[in-house]
Amino acid sequence: MALEPGRTCPTHVAEMRYYFDDFMLDTDAQELSAHGKALRIEPRVFDVLHFLVANGDRVVSKDELVVSVWEGRFISDAAMSSAVRSVRRALGDDGKGQRFIRTMHGRGFRFVMPVIEQDSTDKIESDDVEDVPRPPAQEVRFCQSKDGVRIAYAIAGDGPPLVKASNWLNHLEFDWESPVWRHFFIGLAGAHKLIRYDARGSGLSAWDVTDFSLERQVEDLETVVDTLELDTFPLLGLSQGCAKAIAYAAKHPDRVTKLVLIGGYARGWRHRDAPDTVAVGEARCALIRTGWGSDNKTVRQLFTTTYMPDAPVDYQDWFTEIQRKTTTPENAAHILSAHGDVDIRSLLGEVRAPTLVIHGRNEVGVPYDQGQELAAGIRDARFVTLDTANHILPADDPEWPRALGAIHHFLAD
Repeated sequence: MALEPGRTCPTHVAEMRYYFDDFMLDTDAQELSAHGKALRIEPRVFDVLHFLVANGDRVVSKDELVVSVWEGRFISDAAMSSAVRSVRRALGDDGKGQRFIRTMHGRGFRFVMPVIEQDSTDKIESDDVEDVPRPPAQEVRFCQSKDGVRIAYAIAGDGPPLVKASNWLNHLEFDWESPVWRHFFIGLAGAHKLIRYDARGSGLSAWDVTDFSLERQVEDLETVVDTLELDTFPLLGLSQGCAKAIAYAAKHPDRVTKLVLIGGYARGWRHRDAPDTVAVGEARCALIRTGWGSDNKTVRQLFTTTYMPDAPVDYQDWFTEIQRKTTTPENAAHILSAHGDVDIRSLLGEVRAPTLVIHGRNEVGVPYDQGQELAAGIRDARFVTLDTANHILPADDPEWPRALGAIHHFLAD
């Protein structure tokens, strides 16, 4: 029996890593792990799980499993059921809950948990990128926000803590290896214990989310900080992360020692004065829902050219691809819409922590006047203008060393 054209068989695919819920399935190492710890799993059970995960966009028939996993040999229905039951047991699931594998009676099985795929052979073929050193080892952990949403966070580096609020979009592991962010994290973790987390609905945090409001996002930040039992710490916000960093600092003035805001805003796109801002924002949400997850990169490249117009092509390609792997189209649209609703102008005057605001003069992702508004509204805030059009600064941006130097000088002052 042969597989239908286009069907994926574990023995004929590139070596991959699949991330779902708390698990990582590594086909190169033939290993299933949870929270970074390898789990015991039989080879045949691993192959069943691999085939179901790799074909999670559709229902997999029993005949396909027989061909792919058992190489066409006859097996009984009882043996098939036992194998699927073993997979569920390894994932902490069962036939009643079916959180991961759903039985489609008369048709087969389907893996229903959202999955992020990473080709383990992926490599950026750029001398400039390869010259960037690898970041230090990080430790990924999980906690649960007030409304029950699972939040993934990571710790790396030594020294006093520095907490980075989540922004759109994050993935703790992909970002850590990415040429887009690698130099940024190395620069921060070199002098601090850097604490990052994935926003709800993206990365390694839970994707099954309905409430993306700023209030919930601030609660996620509170949960991470409280889980780590941090009494006082500097807080860094980047882009969309600035609003939640400001809201947290205003709410907890006794805990935030310093505040760093890069490319941020107090008013989301639904509250700005520029003409057509709302129309453009709504159009972007609609485009995300219809084109974000497709192989056609056009929609994702729209955001890449907005946030990194002057970055090297390799960096842009990486950022374009990582967007699709970070969250679902629906979640991406919900997150962008929630950011449009933000209006924290009333909180700026409540910030008591010494504040550094950094903003690019020519960037279009978040207009320059939005950064000026932040600095003007926060008492005694320092303002640094970068002569760049990049919202996200690549390692080769001439203003990157200046930005990092300003951050270190401010935190050490």
